[in-house]
Amino acid sequence: MATKPTPRSPLGEFELLVLLAVLRAGDDAYGSTILGELHERSGRPVARGALYVTLDRLEAKGLLASRTESGPPARGGRPRRYYTVRAAGLESLRQSLDALARMREGLKLDLKRS
Repeated sequence: MATKPTPRSPLGEFELLVLLAVLRAGDDAYGSTILGELHERSGRPVARGALYVTLDRLEAKGLLASRTESGPPARGGRPRRYYTVRAAGLESLRQSLDALARMREGLKLDLKRS
């Protein structure tokens, strides 16, 4: 008999945005590309430090994996850390997005102010 996945603690808004940005960046998901996705798609400023703290937290939770590769010559060969969303991260993302959809269901968000 299949068991139902155990719900994880809900993702915070920024964690949700970071996981989505990592997915969008694909194989090229390292700090700067993730930051670019966040800036472009969320339309809000994001501090680089806040991003790296969140990436580390998501990795510690088992939702992200990272690998380090040597950087391009333009960077002096300095290593670059690439991120991928793990299966647990995808499941947590689905649960959070489903919860948001259920909460939004039936609401009219076009409130007119008088």
